[in-house]
Amino acid sequence: MTTVATNDLLYYIPAGHYGKEGVLALLEQHPEIKFVSLVGVDLAGNDTDEKIPISTFFDDYDAFFEGRAVQTDGSSVVLTNIATLNNARVDMWADPSVNWFVDYNDENIDPETGRPIGTLRIPAFLMHNDTYVDSRAILKRSCDFVKRELLHLLQSHTVPGMEYAQDIEDIFFTSATELEFWVKSPTKQVTTKELSVSQKLQEQYWQRTHGSVRTALEQAVDRLDKYGLQAEMGHKEVGGVKSKLDDEGHVDFVLEQLEIDWKYTGNPLQTADNELQARIIVREVFRENGLDVTFKAKPIIGVAGSGEHTHFGVMAKLKNGKLVNLFSPDDMRKAALSPLGMGAIMGVLKNYEAINPFISSTTDSLNRLKPGFEAPVCIVTSIGTDPSVPSRNRTILCGLIRDIDNPMATRFELRAPNPYTNTYTALALIFMAAYDGMKYVIESGKTSDAILAELSKKAGEDADYLEKDRAYRSEKDVFEDYTQEERDHMFGIPPATVWENILGYKHNEDKVKALSVGDGFTRVLMDSFIAGVMNRWVLELANRIVPANAKVVVGMKALHDDDADSADLARWDKVNALRIYVAKDTVDSKSLFTRIIEALQAKDYDKASSLQVEMYDKMEELKAAYFDYAKNIL
Repeated sequence: MTTVATNDLLYYIPAGHYGKEGVLALLEQHPEIKFVSLVGVDLAGNDTDEKIPISTFFDDYDAFFEGRAVQTDGSSVVLTNIATLNNARVDMWADPSVNWFVDYNDENIDPETGRPIGTLRIPAFLMHNDTYVDSRAILKRSCDFVKRELLHLLQSHTVPGMEYAQDIEDIFFTSATELEFWVKSPTKQVTTKELSVSQKLQEQYWQRTHGSVRTALEQAVDRLDKYGLQAEMGHKEVGGVKSKLDDEGHVDFVLEQLEIDWKYTGNPLQTADNELQARIIVREVFRENGLDVTFKAKPIIGVAGSGEHTHFGVMAKLKNGKLVNLFSPDDMRKAALSPLGMGAIMGVLKNYEAINPFISSTTDSLNRLKPGFEAPVCIVTSIGTDPSVPSRNRTILCGLIRDIDNPMATRFELRAPNPYTNTYTALALIFMAAYDGMKYVIESGKTSDAILAELSKKAGEDADYLEKDRAYRSEKDVFEDYTQEERDHMFGIPPATVWENILGYKHNEDKVKALSVGDGFTRVLMDSFIAGVMNRWVLELANRIVPANAKVVVGMKALHDDDADSADLARWDKVNALRIYVAKDTVDSKSLFTRIIEALQAKDYDKASSLQVEMYDKMEELKAAYFDYAKNIL
């Protein structure tokens, strides 16, 4: 593993590769690295960044690993109800167990070396009142707990089909993310209609890139490799329109959706750190090429959103050094999963109502999770109809990925996360939920066939672990082969707003208890996370979403003249009536926008949530009506 690229820049320092003396000696060889930054990640997924002179790091190296070098306070990080104004101090502890990345500023060249000035970004934990309270610590403690408890269970029980359980020496967790994002030319616009038509015609998916997009994509993939992320591919996604050329043949307009993937890791902390670094790399590389990047889950309503599919698996190392995949069956052609693999997906699905608020915690994220855009809506899995023919169902929440000739590749893909999902807390909850299901399988002593029967149960059938009134597996197209009423009956009603999602946490005490067992993601930290989500929903709805919709309404002007015919007048009357309903207070009634604000101020969140759903529907109706009206004006 190399740390120096061909241009002699230091891109990263591998975990455990150097001790104190080695690190300092390496940095002495790179005087262009002028700063150090401790990267803590709060509960909202925000990462800290500061510029500490490298001389301070040399002078007091040990202080960075003892919480003495850097402190912040509760106003700088999202630790709601934990780091309060009267108890705000948060200490930052550097983490030597993962890779350290160097962030270069290509716009600030060191005059002595001629190289861009760099900042050594060292991942860190955040400590408050002698307790680690950050997202990275939650993931570390959760994985430590699952490893410890799963090892104990496997070594103390006989599991059918897992005769090697007594020989397991260690357990580790594999994980990976896939990053989707939109790129565009600054200040350029395109209609939603154009995007929607292009998507339906499949004009973009895996097509050839051109011009600045091609250059930026190639540079991003190359740079990921330099940082040790081992990029696997970059390609166009489903969203976007064809690039437009100017009179001289140069690309003048860009609006495209892309995806970049990189290799999985055996350390979930490193996976989440890599994803954070990948976003930085992608944004900077595309900016250098004159392109804006957005990682929003649903940047444009009505067209494809951006996901960040999250893969997870569990491996074991035997005493003889052999590695085994705990999710793979003995015979890959006779069974799709081992009992533990089935238990893992059962645990995730059973507990997902309590997990969902941590995965899809914003209005933006829920806007993506709607039928028709290859995004999951229902809590259901697919494992294939025939174990000898691996299949991929893209309509379910969490699916099985497998290669019958490679048992080590067996894993699950959770399709709900988006680029702004907090990957640290998401992985923590995924592995805690998987453990809950695996624990059930191990302690039940049931055969593989019995576990498969429970996973495949129909809604209304009794089960020992899964809920009676729900179904959890479907090999059908969830959107096309079932009506909405059938989906809601079998898989539960999906949340439409952040508040409805939060109720999944508040109304499922047993599931929250299963996820918060041990010292990983404690109840105090979960409550803090949810309180932060709640605060953000209220503020965004009142101060961003409603005003943004009001701006759209105000921009819908009458376009007809005095000679307009009755068709134009009728269409405008329909538009104007909707405009007044959603945005204008009258003597006799208050607008929809005003009623939302008043409900939030009164803390009537059920009402505010219901009105938000109505606002979404009315705005879509209004946009469609205005489009019909405007297109008829000559």
